[in-house]
Amino acid sequence: MSKNKTSGGFPLVVSALAIVICIGIGWFIYKSILGSAANFEGGDSEKGHPHNILGTMYKGGFIVPILIGFLLTVITFAIERFITIMKAAGTGNTDKFVANIKSLISAHDFDGAIAACNKQKGSLANVVHEGIEKYRFVQNDSHMDKEAKVHAIQKALEEATALELPMLSKNMVVISTMASIGTLAGLIGTVVGMIRAFAALSAAGAPDTSALATGISEALVNTLVGILTSAFAIIFYNYFSNRIDQITYAMDEAGFSIIQEFQSSGK
Repeated sequence: MSKNKTSGGFPLVVSALAIVICIGIGWFIYKSILGSAANFEGGDSEKGHPHNILGTMYKGGFIVPILIGFLLTVITFAIERFITIMKAAGTGNTDKFVANIKSLISAHDFDGAIAACNKQKGSLANVVHEGIEKYRFVQNDSHMDKEAKVHAIQKALEEATALELPMLSKNMVVISTMASIGTLAGLIGTVVGMIRAFAALSAAGAPDTSALATGISEALVNTLVGILTSAFAIIFYNYFSNRIDQITYAMDEAGFSIIQEFQSSGK
């Protein structure tokens, strides 16, 4: 009996490389787009005053490209998780598939159930497929008592589920981590910006309004990007966690139906 696993998800090395690339892209955006001469008075990104939002973001300082990289990382891994979890859920409606499997098993139409699994595909279908195959294998085995047969079916379902669940939750830790460090990185930028703002206020004589504005800009821009990064990460994490829970519940429900049907069959 073959045990197939729904492929998907970035390998560990690719995940680490993806984060580095996202930060590199963030730095490119910071220098080439936000730091464009067109965004500043006199075309000087270092001394000129920004006259649009892009220039204001550039004045946010060195934390801004890192935060942009974190935001791109969240979006990248959200897309990867969306594709992978959609593939794991299969091609049809999950609830209808489970209901169909229940009716087919109750009618002892194992060929139809296998065909439904092959049509549905995905993690759920793989688990159900393994359970049905083991059901068919043990039901006519005269060397096993009923309790041993039930145990064998349960083990097959558990092994198939164990193959699928890591793929479903893979890289979720990256999204959850970005939810935390996005806020922290934004806070660092905010503190640095406020330090510069207070330094401008404490300057001898008249306060340096340019330095004061730059410091406040750095503080607010980093706060904004950090909050956006964390907000997106939290939303995506909760959404994907809910989808994973739904798929896991469907696996358990279908597996329970297979075992219940076998126990009531009297074989």
